[in-house]
Amino acid sequence: MKKSPVIHVYCMPGLAANPTIFEKIRLPEDRFKIHWLDWLLPKPKEDLKDYAYRMCERVKHEDPVLIGVSFGGVIVQEMADFIKTKRVIIISSVKTEQELPRRMRYARFTGLFRVLPTSLVGHLDAFERIAVGDFVKKRLELYKKYMSITDTRYLDWAIEKMVCWDQPEPIPGVIHIHGDRDEIFPYKYIKGCITVPEGTHIMILNRFKWFNENLEEIILTGQLKKKKINL
Repeated sequence: MKKSPVIHVYCMPGLAANPTIFEKIRLPEDRFKIHWLDWLLPKPKEDLKDYAYRMCERVKHEDPVLIGVSFGGVIVQEMADFIKTKRVIIISSVKTEQELPRRMRYARFTGLFRVLPTSLVGHLDAFERIAVGDFVKKRLELYKKYMSITDTRYLDWAIEKMVCWDQPEPIPGVIHIHGDRDEIFPYKYIKGCITVPEGTHIMILNRFKWFNENLEEIILTGQLKKKKINL
Protein backbone atom coordinates (compact mmCIF):
# COMPACT_ATOMS: atom_id res chain seq x y z
CA MET A 1 0.00 0.00 0.00
CA LYS A 2 1.32 3.40 -0.99
CA LYS A 3 2.02 5.64 1.97
CA SER A 4 0.05 8.89 2.06
CA PRO A 5 2.19 12.01 1.68
CA VAL A 6 2.82 14.09 4.77
CA ILE A 7 0.50 17.09 5.12
CA HIS A 8 2.34 20.22 6.20
CA VAL A 9 0.41 22.43 8.63
CA TYR A 10 1.53 26.02 9.17
CA CYS A 11 0.21 27.74 12.30
CA MET A 12 -0.07 31.52 12.71
CA PRO A 13 -0.62 32.89 16.26
CA GLY A 14 -2.85 35.77 17.32
CA LEU A 15 -2.01 39.44 17.59
CA ALA A 16 1.28 39.96 19.45
CA ALA A 17 1.34 36.29 20.49
CA ASN A 18 4.19 33.89 19.94
CA PRO A 19 3.62 30.51 18.26
CA THR A 20 4.00 28.56 21.49
CA ILE A 21 0.21 28.96 21.80
CA PHE A 22 0.21 25.83 19.63
CA GLU A 23 2.55 23.86 21.90
CA LYS A 24 -0.18 21.46 23.06
CA ILE A 25 -1.69 20.85 19.64
CA ARG A 26 -1.03 17.33 18.42
CA LEU A 27 -1.64 15.66 15.05
CA PRO A 28 -0.63 12.13 14.03
CA GLU A 29 3.07 12.41 13.20
CA ASP A 30 2.91 9.80 10.45
CA ARG A 31 0.52 12.00 8.45
CA PHE A 32 1.18 15.58 9.53
CA LYS A 33 4.08 17.94 10.15
CA ILE A 34 3.35 21.09 12.15
CA HIS A 35 5.31 24.30 11.46
CA TRP A 36 5.05 27.44 13.58
CA LEU A 37 5.07 30.90 12.00
CA ASP A 38 6.42 33.96 13.83
CA TRP A 39 5.30 37.52 13.31
CA LEU A 40 7.41 39.73 11.10
CA LEU A 41 7.99 43.36 11.97
CA PRO A 42 5.94 45.32 9.40
CA LYS A 43 7.65 47.78 7.12
CA PRO A 44 6.63 51.47 7.37
CA LYS A 45 3.12 51.91 5.93
CA GLU A 46 3.10 48.30 4.69
CA ASP A 47 -0.33 47.14 3.58
CA LEU A 48 -1.81 43.84 4.67
CA LYS A 49 -1.44 42.09 1.32
CA ASP A 50 2.25 42.94 1.04
CA TYR A 51 2.77 41.68 4.58
CA ALA A 52 0.92 38.43 3.79
CA TYR A 53 3.08 37.98 0.67
CA ARG A 54 6.23 38.29 2.79
CA MET A 55 4.82 35.76 5.23
CA CYS A 56 4.26 33.31 2.37
CA GLU A 57 8.01 33.27 1.81
CA ARG A 58 8.26 31.29 5.05
CA VAL A 59 6.03 28.53 3.72
CA LYS A 60 8.38 25.94 2.20
CA HIS A 61 5.96 23.19 1.15
CA GLU A 62 3.33 22.84 -1.57
CA ASP A 63 -0.40 22.62 -0.79
CA PRO A 64 -0.03 23.41 2.93
CA VAL A 65 -2.75 23.71 5.50
CA LEU A 66 -2.80 27.23 6.96
CA ILE A 67 -4.20 27.67 10.46
CA GLY A 68 -4.54 31.12 12.01
CA VAL A 69 -5.78 32.26 15.41
CA SER A 70 -7.50 35.64 15.88
CA PHE A 71 -5.59 38.26 13.80
CA GLY A 72 -3.48 35.35 12.58
CA GLY A 73 -6.68 34.07 10.98
CA VAL A 74 -6.89 37.25 8.94
CA ILE A 75 -3.26 36.83 7.89
CA VAL A 76 -3.68 33.25 6.64
CA GLN A 77 -6.76 34.25 4.66
CA GLU A 78 -4.69 36.94 2.95
CA MET A 79 -1.81 34.49 2.41
CA ALA A 80 -4.15 32.16 0.53
CA ASP A 81 -4.33 34.79 -2.22
CA PHE A 82 -0.69 34.06 -3.07
CA ILE A 83 -0.20 30.32 -2.56
CA LYS A 84 -2.23 27.23 -3.35
CA THR A 85 -3.43 25.63 -0.11
CA LYS A 86 -4.98 22.35 0.88
CA ARG A 87 -7.03 23.99 3.59
CA VAL A 88 -7.38 27.36 5.34
CA ILE A 89 -8.64 27.15 8.92
CA ILE A 90 -9.27 30.12 11.18
CA ILE A 91 -9.79 29.88 14.94
CA SER A 92 -11.31 32.58 17.18
CA SER A 93 -11.21 34.96 14.22
CA VAL A 94 -13.47 36.54 11.58
CA LYS A 95 -14.17 35.95 7.89
CA THR A 96 -15.56 39.39 7.05
CA GLU A 97 -15.62 42.91 8.41
CA GLN A 98 -19.29 42.35 9.31
CA GLU A 99 -18.22 39.75 11.89
CA LEU A 100 -16.24 42.34 13.83
CA PRO A 101 -17.99 43.49 17.03
CA ARG A 102 -19.70 46.85 17.04
CA ARG A 103 -16.98 48.48 19.13
CA MET A 104 -14.36 47.61 16.52
CA ARG A 105 -16.54 48.82 13.66
CA TYR A 106 -17.12 52.03 15.58
CA ALA A 107 -13.37 52.43 16.14
CA ARG A 108 -12.86 51.86 12.42
CA PHE A 109 -15.18 54.64 11.33
CA THR A 110 -14.10 57.10 14.01
CA GLY A 111 -10.37 56.35 13.95
CA LEU A 112 -10.31 55.73 17.72
CA PHE A 113 -7.96 52.77 17.26
CA ARG A 114 -5.20 55.33 16.59
CA VAL A 115 -5.25 56.55 20.21
CA LEU A 116 -5.00 53.14 21.91
CA PRO A 117 -2.11 53.12 24.44
CA THR A 118 -0.22 50.21 22.86
CA SER A 119 2.90 51.16 24.79
CA LEU A 120 1.24 49.81 27.94
CA VAL A 121 1.71 46.26 26.68
CA GLY A 122 5.30 46.48 27.80
CA HIS A 123 4.26 47.03 31.42
CA LEU A 124 2.49 43.77 32.25
CA ASP A 125 4.58 43.37 35.40
CA ALA A 126 3.11 46.57 36.79
CA PHE A 127 -0.41 45.44 35.93
CA GLU A 128 0.21 42.13 37.69
CA ARG A 129 1.21 43.84 40.94
CA ILE A 130 -2.11 45.68 41.13
CA ALA A 131 -4.32 42.91 39.70
CA VAL A 132 -7.17 41.80 41.93
CA GLY A 133 -8.69 38.34 41.79
CA ASP A 134 -7.42 34.95 40.66
CA PHE A 135 -9.05 35.16 37.22
CA VAL A 136 -7.31 38.44 36.35
CA LYS A 137 -3.96 37.19 37.65
CA LYS A 138 -4.22 33.94 35.66
CA ARG A 139 -5.07 35.86 32.50
CA LEU A 140 -2.07 38.16 33.05
CA GLU A 141 0.15 35.10 33.50
CA LEU A 142 -1.03 33.81 30.13
CA TYR A 143 -0.36 37.17 28.51
CA LYS A 144 3.17 37.24 29.92
CA LYS A 145 3.91 33.74 28.65
CA TYR A 146 2.39 33.93 25.18
CA MET A 147 2.51 37.63 24.20
CA SER A 148 6.08 38.22 23.12
CA ILE A 149 5.74 41.11 20.65
CA THR A 150 5.68 44.47 22.42
CA ASP A 151 7.11 46.65 19.67
CA THR A 152 4.65 49.52 19.31
CA ARG A 153 5.33 49.72 15.57
CA TYR A 154 3.95 46.21 15.19
CA LEU A 155 1.09 46.72 17.66
CA ASP A 156 -0.10 49.97 16.08
CA TRP A 157 0.07 48.40 12.63
CA ALA A 158 -1.66 45.16 13.64
CA ILE A 159 -4.53 46.86 15.47
CA GLU A 160 -5.18 49.14 12.51
CA LYS A 161 -5.12 46.25 10.01
CA MET A 162 -7.42 44.15 12.19
CA VAL A 163 -9.97 46.89 12.78
CA CYS A 164 -9.84 48.17 9.19
CA TRP A 165 -9.73 44.81 7.39
CA ASP A 166 -11.49 45.27 4.05
CA GLN A 167 -13.26 41.96 3.48
CA PRO A 168 -16.98 42.37 2.69
CA GLU A 169 -17.62 38.72 1.79
CA PRO A 170 -16.25 35.42 3.14
CA ILE A 171 -13.45 33.85 1.13
CA PRO A 172 -14.77 30.57 -0.33
CA GLY A 173 -13.56 27.43 1.38
CA VAL A 174 -12.34 28.99 4.63
CA ILE A 175 -13.17 26.80 7.64
CA HIS A 176 -14.04 28.77 10.74
CA ILE A 177 -13.81 27.32 14.27
CA HIS A 178 -15.26 29.57 16.95
CA GLY A 179 -16.15 29.38 20.63
CA ASP A 180 -19.62 30.36 21.77
CA ARG A 181 -18.08 32.26 24.70
CA ASP A 182 -15.57 34.31 22.70
CA GLU A 183 -15.23 37.71 24.40
CA ILE A 184 -13.21 39.42 21.65
CA PHE A 185 -15.22 38.37 18.59
CA PRO A 186 -18.66 37.63 20.06
CA TYR A 187 -20.35 34.52 18.73
CA LYS A 188 -23.56 36.36 17.86
CA TYR A 189 -21.78 38.12 14.98
CA ILE A 190 -20.25 34.92 13.55
CA LYS A 191 -21.87 33.02 10.69
CA GLY A 192 -21.10 29.59 9.28
CA CYS A 193 -18.69 28.20 11.86
CA ILE A 194 -17.86 24.98 13.64
CA THR A 195 -18.80 25.76 17.22
CA VAL A 196 -16.74 24.83 20.25
CA PRO A 197 -19.13 24.79 23.24
CA GLU A 198 -17.91 26.99 26.11
CA GLY A 199 -14.95 28.01 23.96
CA THR A 200 -13.44 31.43 24.69
CA HIS A 201 -11.05 33.56 22.65
CA ILE A 202 -8.09 31.67 24.13
CA MET A 203 -9.53 28.20 23.58
CA ILE A 204 -6.46 27.19 21.56
CA LEU A 205 -4.80 27.16 25.02
CA ASN A 206 -7.47 25.93 27.41
CA ARG A 207 -9.47 23.69 25.04
CA PHE A 208 -6.54 22.08 23.27
CA LYS A 209 -7.99 18.61 23.91
CA TRP A 210 -10.97 19.49 21.70
CA PHE A 211 -8.60 20.43 18.89
CA ASN A 212 -6.50 17.31 19.36
CA GLU A 213 -9.64 15.20 19.07
CA ASN A 214 -11.14 16.97 16.07
CA LEU A 215 -8.54 18.87 14.07
CA GLU A 216 -7.39 15.88 12.01
CA GLU A 217 -10.94 15.24 10.77
CA ILE A 218 -11.46 18.93 9.99
CA ILE A 219 -8.23 19.09 7.98
CA LEU A 220 -8.94 15.92 6.02
CA THR A 221 -12.65 16.41 5.32
CA GLY A 222 -13.26 20.14 5.74
CA GLN A 223 -16.00 19.49 8.27
CA LEU A 224 -16.81 17.93 11.61
CA LYS A 225 -19.49 15.29 12.11
CA LYS A 226 -22.26 16.13 14.57
CA LYS A 227 -21.05 19.71 14.69
CA LYS A 228 -23.18 22.60 15.86
CA ILE A 229 -23.15 25.38 13.27
CA ASN A 230 -24.24 28.97 13.85
CA LEU A 231 -26.07 30.00 10.66
